[in-house]
Amino acid sequence: MRALISVYDKSGIVDFATALRELEIDILATDGTYEVLTEQGVEATRISDVTRSPELLGGRVKSLHPDIFAAILADRSSQEHNEALDSAGIVPIDIVVVNLYPFVEVMSRPDLDGADPLDYIDVGGSALIRAAAKSFRDVTVVTDPDDYEDVVAELYRFRANKEKTRRRLAAKAFAATAAYDSFVASYFWRVSEETLPPSFTVPLYKLQDLRYGENLHQQAALYTDAPPSRNLRPPTGVANARQIHGKELSFNNLLDLDAAWGMAADFAAPTVAIVKHGNPTGIAAGKDLREAYQKAFAGDPQASYGGIIGVNRTLDAATAQEIVKVWFEAVIAPDFTPDSVQVLSHKKAIRLMSVRGESGGPVQNISWLPFSSMDVKRINGGFLVQTTSQAPDNSSGWQVVSRRQPTLEELTDLQFAWRSVKHVKSNAIVLAKKLALVGVGAGQMSRANAVDLAVRMAEDRARGSVLGSDAYFSFTDGVQRAIEAGVTAIIQPGGSIRDSEVIEAADKAGLAMLFTGIRHFKH
Repeated sequence: MRALISVYDKSGIVDFATALRELEIDILATDGTYEVLTEQGVEATRISDVTRSPELLGGRVKSLHPDIFAAILADRSSQEHNEALDSAGIVPIDIVVVNLYPFVEVMSRPDLDGADPLDYIDVGGSALIRAAAKSFRDVTVVTDPDDYEDVVAELYRFRANKEKTRRRLAAKAFAATAAYDSFVASYFWRVSEETLPPSFTVPLYKLQDLRYGENLHQQAALYTDAPPSRNLRPPTGVANARQIHGKELSFNNLLDLDAAWGMAADFAAPTVAIVKHGNPTGIAAGKDLREAYQKAFAGDPQASYGGIIGVNRTLDAATAQEIVKVWFEAVIAPDFTPDSVQVLSHKKAIRLMSVRGESGGPVQNISWLPFSSMDVKRINGGFLVQTTSQAPDNSSGWQVVSRRQPTLEELTDLQFAWRSVKHVKSNAIVLAKKLALVGVGAGQMSRANAVDLAVRMAEDRARGSVLGSDAYFSFTDGVQRAIEAGVTAIIQPGGSIRDSEVIEAADKAGLAMLFTGIRHFKH
C-alpha cells in the first residue's frame, strides 16, 4: 500500500505517518511534509522523485502530475485501468492525507499582517482531495487530523479501511473543499463589493445534536457558520457560548437565548431582558444588574415564569440571589462571577451560558464573509435573503411632529422604547416608563389590538408611560386607545397617508409625538 501526505497543518502527522510505516505502508510526501517527517525519523519519498519533476513556482505546482492523479483515480476493478497503470509504471495510491492552505484562518485573523489572500488559495491540495474522494471505493481520503486515530485503528485491525469509513471520509472531504471554495468565493464577492451575490454557499459546522426541534417529533442540531480554526477562537455569540451549568439545551432554548442576548446587548447601560417565545416579557435598564432585573421582572411577573434571561454585564451574586427566587429556563451573560454560579447552581436544571466562551487566542473575524451580514429565512421552494437590520437609532434625525415638545424624561424613555420595540415581533407596541417596559403588544394582526394588549399588560402603569410603535399608525384608533390609557408621548416611524390625522389626535390630547423615519418590522 502507498499513502500520499501533503499537509499544511502538521498537527499529529508524525505519529500518524509513523503508524503507517509500522503497517509497512510506503509514504509519498510533498517537500514541506517530507522534511518534517524525515527530521523525525519517518521514512518517506518525495513526490518529485516519483514525478521526476521538482516543485515549481515556489511550491504552487508540485502534485499536479499524471503519475500522481492516475495513481489515485484508477478504478482498481477495471482491467483497462490496471493495464494502463502497469504500462506507465505507475503504482496505485491507497491513502491520501491532505489539508489545505489556511485561507480561511488567514482571512479571519483580526489583522492580516499584509498577507496576500491569493497566496493562500490552494489548488493542488483541493484537486488531490476531490480525486481521492471520487475514488473512495479504493482510496481512503483524510482531510482532518481528528480522523487520524480512527483511520489507523481500523488499518491495524483489518489492514484496510472499511468501505463505510471511506465513504464517510469522502463525504467529509467533498464538504471540506466545498466550504473552502465558498470562502474563497466570499473573498472575491467582498472585493467586488457585491452586497448580495447572484449565488453563494454557506458552510455550516455541526456543534451539537439537540434532543428535538420545536416539537418532539422534529430532529434538530446546532450549527455554526464560523470557520473552524485551531489558532483562533470563534466569534462571540449564542452559537459559540459556553454552557457552564444546567440541563442540555433545547432548540427553543437557543432561539430564546439568542433573542434575550440580542435585546440585552443592544443597550449600553446595565440591562436585563426576559424572553418567552422570542418576545420580551420585560426589558429594563438600571444603575446595576440587580435593579435592572427587578424592573424587567416587574414588567410581567406571571409571563416571566419559565422564561430566559439575558444580561449585558458579568452576572453578580446579588442579581443571582434575585433570579433564583423564580424558576427560569436559562440565563445568558457575557460571564458569571464564581459566587453567582454557586448561587444559581442550586437550581440543577437552569442553563448558564457565557457568551465569552472559551479563552485563548484572538477572536476570529468573519466580517469579511458576505453571509455574516445576511438574514436568511426559509420559504417553500426557496430562501429570502436580506442584509441584517443595522439601521442607526440616531435621534438627531428624529422629528417632533406634535405641537408639544417631549420633556427630557419622556425623551429618555422614548429612546428606550424605540430601541426595545425593534426586538418585538410585528405588529409591535411597547409602553415604557423609567427605562423599563411596562407593557408589550406583540405579533398582532391589528396595531390597535397591539396597543390594547400592551395597555392591558401595563394596567395602571400605562398612565404616564410613553409608547413605541415599530411601524406607522394607519388610523387614529391605536393612538386614541393609548391616550385613554394615559400615555403621554409616542415614537413611531411616520409615513402613513393619515399622518396628519394621527398628529391632530395627539395634539388634541396634548401628547408629544416623534417620527423616526425608519420602521422596525420583525416578522
